[in-house]
Amino acid sequence: MSKVIISCAVTGAIHTPTMSKALPITPEEIAEQSIAAAEAGAAILHLHARIPETGEPSGDPDIFARFLPVIRQRVDSIINITTGGAPSMPVAERLRAAIRFSPEMCSLNMGTMNFGIFPAARRITEWKHGWEEPYLLNSDDFIFRNTFRDIAYILEALGEGGTKFEHECYDIGHLYTLAHFLDRGLVKPPFFVQMIFGVLGGIGPDLDNLLFMKRTADRLFGDSYQWSVLAAGRHQMPFVTQAALLGGNVRVGLEDSLFIERGRLAVSNAEQVTKIVRILAEMGHEPASAADARAMLGLKGGDRVAI
Repeated sequence: MSKVIISCAVTGAIHTPTMSKALPITPEEIAEQSIAAAEAGAAILHLHARIPETGEPSGDPDIFARFLPVIRQRVDSIINITTGGAPSMPVAERLRAAIRFSPEMCSLNMGTMNFGIFPAARRITEWKHGWEEPYLLNSDDFIFRNTFRDIAYILEALGEGGTKFEHECYDIGHLYTLAHFLDRGLVKPPFFVQMIFGVLGGIGPDLDNLLFMKRTADRLFGDSYQWSVLAAGRHQMPFVTQAALLGGNVRVGLEDSLFIERGRLAVSNAEQVTKIVRILAEMGHEPASAADARAMLGLKGGDRVAI
């Protein structure tokens, strides 16, 4: 059986507490759901933090410190700390936790873009917290900043400690930006490309686009990279299944979709991981362990983090 790396994006910064009771908010909830996702088969845990009282996205390392050590003590999964934070955060705020904890992996968005989450607000009439509706609606004026200078700074600041990256590519141009940094020597093989589909402002969730992204990455990077796919919302499971059929790795989790199937909210991150494990098994694949993923991605190991 071939091995597939499953990433689980546990809470993110896009969905808000009103949207789903299952979305983990407090450090305790994030730790609990992360551990369950790891036990279900996730080799990589992609982690954000939230203000416990309100659920607002936060870059505060002290909040991360309330769940990262718990996860690390309980499971061997690779901890992947966001450097994206939330689209509304300045870059310095987004990096605080990653710099403090020097994890094995961080996410790294490979280009500045419009990042529209405002359509989600149209389906809700009553909100748990006052920040949620304006946060979503004002995204029609978000510019998610990831300039060449920002990307270089992140690569240099975190790369010195041996951190590698989940290079998040929302469009074809982001692959060429990654190739630029590969040419500059700031990215070194093997590296991990996360192809992202279905975010308003990025490339659409069409199979032709997936094939085009993969062909482009193959032309630019040859055999020096591992690739994975995530898709937003209702496209999540069908799209990651297509990626697995093409030999890719996969990402699921409540950051990317709150649903487990059409019309039914997921009860946890682990439910989504369990579903993709079953789908992969029916294709003749098995989940890569954390040790497998470390070897495939050339990571420094959990003994060299500051968690």
